[in-house]
Amino acid sequence: MREISSRWLLRMLPWVDVRGGTYRVNRRLTYTVGDGRVTFTNDGAAVRVIPRELCELGLLRGFGDDEALEALAGRFTQVEYAPGEVIAAEGGPVDRLILIAHGRVGKTAAGPYGDRAEAGVLAGGDFLGERALTDPGAVWEAEARAVTAVTALVLDRAAFAEIADVSPALRERVAAVRAGRRAPRNKYGEAEIALAAGHSGEPDLPGTFVDYELSPREYSLSVAQTVLRVHTRVSELYNDPMDQVEQQLRLTVEALRERQEHEMINNREFGLLHNADPRQRIRTRTGPPTPDDLDELLCRRRGSRFFLAHPKAIAAFRRECTRRGLSPQDVEIEGERLTAWRGVPILPSDKIPITRSRTTSIMVMRTGEKEQGVIGLHKTGIPDEHRPSLSVRHMGVDEKAIATYLVSAYYSAAVLVPDALGILDDVELSR
Repeated sequence: MREISSRWLLRMLPWVDVRGGTYRVNRRLTYTVGDGRVTFTNDGAAVRVIPRELCELGLLRGFGDDEALEALAGRFTQVEYAPGEVIAAEGGPVDRLILIAHGRVGKTAAGPYGDRAEAGVLAGGDFLGERALTDPGAVWEAEARAVTAVTALVLDRAAFAEIADVSPALRERVAAVRAGRRAPRNKYGEAEIALAAGHSGEPDLPGTFVDYELSPREYSLSVAQTVLRVHTRVSELYNDPMDQVEQQLRLTVEALRERQEHEMINNREFGLLHNADPRQRIRTRTGPPTPDDLDELLCRRRGSRFFLAHPKAIAAFRRECTRRGLSPQDVEIEGERLTAWRGVPILPSDKIPITRSRTTSIMVMRTGEKEQGVIGLHKTGIPDEHRPSLSVRHMGVDEKAIATYLVSAYYSAAVLVPDALGILDDVELSR
């Protein structure tokens, strides 16, 4: 059966029995105000800005109205941009604030001779369009275009005005900024907004804040189901009809497990590719996966258990090692020889997607509850259990003498702390 793969993720993850059907993860919320970069939290593929991190904007620097910041954070809309898509057109009106949660954005501006010159590169934590909040007549001075897939949070001017209308403190801040001066252009070519009044002799030092997330993440078990139909005539064709049913059931379970691993990697709610903390996502230095890239993944966390990569990404990594004159070691796991780097095995999985531009991702993870790592979630002891957390229920025989079986698997995955999972994005497979 061609659908059966090694399914290393299912084999290597520690599985935790979830009796109540829901697993709660309480996390500390750590962020630094004053470092010039906006910090985000994510719940699966859904990204949200930390309200106090809006104080990284020049307009809101030092702003202390937490209620207004919370209201502003709730009005941002998540937008996905494809590689090459224009995010802001040069000369167009600046009508929205854009916070970049993930991805890279290139800025170019028209030159004196009709050519275009680079005006900077923005990455996760950067922002553009701040003047939309204070200057209705502002225009984009450079074109912003997605270099990679970009996830951004967007706040339009109208939504900001609605919050300012009900917040006297925010209204006063906007009025003060409009009456003030503009600071010199920053490194991205945009004019920073600053207050004219106030003490400027001492710099503002970044402050790190640690708190608990007010809404702990709760992972509910997902279910994958399929229906097996077997004609009762099988008893007339084979001496051991139950054995034939078992064989068909075995293949059905294999296909269900393949789907389970695919969802645990790609599902937008609990899949690992979408549940990595934005600060734990990095990009390749040059495109192909190099030893330097994998070293950076490893140094960002302790006790990495294994990498997970598409077989084509593993081949690309071995080519880079050969080009540098390096030979990655091999390790033996469950009787199979696998590529490893720094003693950490690189497990193959064809469930990790490859984009049309021939790029993919490589994951690395620490596993286990005791290590505060990545874990698999399931529930044992369910009715009609055929294997742990997998049930096979006989649904009866219809008028055409076809027996029906409902096959169900219950599962999910949880990342207990942000640094348990790291992802190397934009991995080029070939040039």
